[in-house]
Amino acid sequence: MRTTPSSRGLQPNVLGTFDTIVMAVAGSAPAYSLAATTAVLFGAVGVGGPAALLYCAIPMLGIVLAYARLGRIDVNAGAAYSWVGRTLHPFLGFLSGWALVFSTTVFMVAGSLPAGSLTLSLVAPDLADHTALAAAVGACWFLVMLLVVLGGARLTVRAQLIMSGVEMLILVGFVLAAVAHRGYATAFDWSWFGLAQFDGPGGFAAGALIAAFYYWGWDVTSNLSEETRNSRRTAGTAALVGVGFVFVLFEAITVAVNVLLSSEEIRRAGPNVLAVVGQEVWPGVGGKLLVVAVLLSTVATLETTLIQVTRSLFAMGRDRTLPAALGTVHRRWNTPWVAVATVGGAALLLFAAAAAAGSVQQILRDAVSAIGLQIALYYGLAGIAAVVAYKGLLLRSVKNLVVGGLWPLLGSAFMLWAFVESLGELSTTALAIGLGGLLLGVVPLAVYAGRGSDYYRRPARLDAVRALAASAAAGAATPGARTGDRDKSYATDF
Repeated sequence: MRTTPSSRGLQPNVLGTFDTIVMAVAGSAPAYSLAATTAVLFGAVGVGGPAALLYCAIPMLGIVLAYARLGRIDVNAGAAYSWVGRTLHPFLGFLSGWALVFSTTVFMVAGSLPAGSLTLSLVAPDLADHTALAAAVGACWFLVMLLVVLGGARLTVRAQLIMSGVEMLILVGFVLAAVAHRGYATAFDWSWFGLAQFDGPGGFAAGALIAAFYYWGWDVTSNLSEETRNSRRTAGTAALVGVGFVFVLFEAITVAVNVLLSSEEIRRAGPNVLAVVGQEVWPGVGGKLLVVAVLLSTVATLETTLIQVTRSLFAMGRDRTLPAALGTVHRRWNTPWVAVATVGGAALLLFAAAAAAGSVQQILRDAVSAIGLQIALYYGLAGIAAVVAYKGLLLRSVKNLVVGGLWPLLGSAFMLWAFVESLGELSTTALAIGLGGLLLGVVPLAVYAGRGSDYYRRPARLDAVRALAASAAAGAATPGARTGDRDKSYATDF
């Protein structure tokens, strides 16, 4: 196993099952996703938002299953970066990792700008739309979360429990209040869940790409796998529970927005749509409460996104596919501190660029679409990787064939189709960020492949039959060992 330059790895067995479920839910950032994306989704598919979320959730669950199955045979902080590289091709694996790194770095701005704007809306409402000031306040929130992540996984989870706990209480309370609310702008219609809401395949793909952004983030559980107890099962289970929970929440609130607000009110509200609908449900206090929920969600997802990108960079530095220093772990905090500092520096440069850019709403719209492209790519490749890794087991039972083959393959096909189909629907800026970011990854790929990293020259092929047999044999040999100890001995790196 490749060690870090300091011969230290991440601290194992820090997170339990409940901790990991909380991270999965926080990674999807329910309140932030709804606030940042509801108006964007409405602009793409109208009242068909519930349909887009539904038809994206089905293949997304296939990707979740793929991650769960791959995590059982390869515990790696790099997740898709490692799995795709060991099953399909190292070049594709690196691009999967790079897509996550680039998209999460862009998200630092896309997430921090609303955090700054929301903070200003609570203390100085007249300044909430001031892009440069929102960027400055958002950068402050980002630096706070950077320090929390630097402090280690245990501190990260404690902070997450508080932020996400309050957020969920507010959102669930809002859903219950919306159900009891009398008076509406539009009558509920089951057709909102139908395919007829989409304007052809292009419209469907555009909606699906935006919906993918809603769910994105649950895979932080896989990036935390080296720090999780019984991670071979915990990471995948937590992701499934987390996606199931946020799916119900997304659908309930999107339907509530359709019912309570008119089309013009949704368009005019933009990223403030939750505050507007909250004011409709709870006049006087509802808007403020939901602004607090969105702020907490935004800050919480900055934390989980930082976890994802720094753990991915750690894995890539450890494998020498990026500078080896990125694989350095702090002796006291057991965190990849060089990766944390690198991401912090890159994000602050993007904050400076955002401060000079257009409106917060326009930046959000382009960033969401660009990130959606990259999500679709690395999720799609991971789905194929799961099928390839488990190909020797697929025909042993109907369950294996459906859960391990057909469903992940459906998820992969859907993601890659949405990627290709949406290319003609996106703005020039979104395409430049999404595709340009991927092309940038070719530079370090060529440099480090030329230097002879083992990741490119001698990848250990990932095969479920062999890996599960080895795991069973080791378990039989040490029946009294704790599961967490067995997991540590099977962590697989290049």
